[in-house]
Amino acid sequence: MPSTPSASRTGTLPFVVWVLAAGTFLMGTTEFVVAGLLPEIAGDFGVSVSHAGLLITAFALGMIIGSPTMAMATLRLPQRQTLILALAVFSLGHVAAALSGSFTVVLVARVVTALATGAFWAIGMVIANAAAGPAAATRATGLMIGGLTLANVIGVPAGSFVGQYIGWRGPIWALAVLSALAAVFIGRFITAQEHRTTVSLRAEFNALRQGRLWLALSSAMLIMGGVMATYTYITPLLTERAGIPEGAVPFVLIAFGVGALAGTTTGGRLGERRPMTTTISAAALTALVLLLMIPLSADAVTATALVLLMGWTGFTVNPVVTALAVRFAGDAPTLTSGLTTSAFNVGIAAGSAVAGLALDYAGPAGPPVVGAVIAACTVLPLTALALHTRPRSSRIVAQHTPTTGQTEELTPSGHP
Repeated sequence: MPSTPSASRTGTLPFVVWVLAAGTFLMGTTEFVVAGLLPEIAGDFGVSVSHAGLLITAFALGMIIGSPTMAMATLRLPQRQTLILALAVFSLGHVAAALSGSFTVVLVARVVTALATGAFWAIGMVIANAAAGPAAATRATGLMIGGLTLANVIGVPAGSFVGQYIGWRGPIWALAVLSALAAVFIGRFITAQEHRTTVSLRAEFNALRQGRLWLALSSAMLIMGGVMATYTYITPLLTERAGIPEGAVPFVLIAFGVGALAGTTTGGRLGERRPMTTTISAAALTALVLLLMIPLSADAVTATALVLLMGWTGFTVNPVVTALAVRFAGDAPTLTSGLTTSAFNVGIAAGSAVAGLALDYAGPAGPPVVGAVIAACTVLPLTALALHTRPRSSRIVAQHTPTTGQTEELTPSGHP
């Protein structure tokens, strides 16, 4: 996908970035909507709710392993063809799940859709960054992540609500149809390339030798681990400490989604010129917000406000570190794009697992403590990344030259 420098000059992101963000919205809805439908799925297949929860675990594992693997497997395919193929597989996976009477088949279908999601995310992020141009790449990344975030605000609550009335297969069918339509739109609005830029597997793996790249990936893993450690077990905190009725908890979770959407927007805007200041401040504020949940979560209004702030501060970091990771990869960004997805999902899996143990030993206040510690640790790789920059350097990555308006904070040191 050729880049469009006019996007940087006018401040308007290319339409293709919005189309790709719509695709990430569907995939974000798929990943999390199952959580609200577990009782219905468990009843339909005659399994326990905890066993039905394997559908969530399977998807996360598929994303962790599949994102970099599928990025490499499709490296030599045309980008438009790869996106259309990913959406087609994604749609067929949902059709198989909706038609099946076997829990095992549904479990396998979830893994397949996760692999398709990983391929779409890795290639889509590269296209979005190239289309937006260097000066607007962070905003493009923010919009892509915003599609995932908006899924938590609209897609997941809507899917859960519909599923409770017409059965869990209803939202699955809807996602199958919408993803098929998305494939048509992708084919229409992404320009076909006669040939894809030749990038060898060796070049992709050589890009991983940079220490600053791993600092960015570590930051992505830690900030997501801190936020999701708390979010995964937020319901006991809200019901047992804040006294919020279970029926009202979804509205608080919508507040989290609104905050997360505001965070991706904030990170996309501020991160273009002040990436390190933005991320370090946001990570420190996230740790503070999570700590404040312990003494201040006894009041329903205060607890809701803190949940919103948790989403806002935590998700401010995501678009910035993702865009930096892709830039650090230079002319071989595809594998790195897949690894950012893996980093986020490793953070989700590890943070949730440790928080679950904390819940058993310390009660509802345990997960916020775990989340605060993990979020605070995010400051360490971010600070190291900031120290690994040099104001007088004249480049960001091999393939990009910074525009006049970019600040020295965005400039990596240039060391291999």
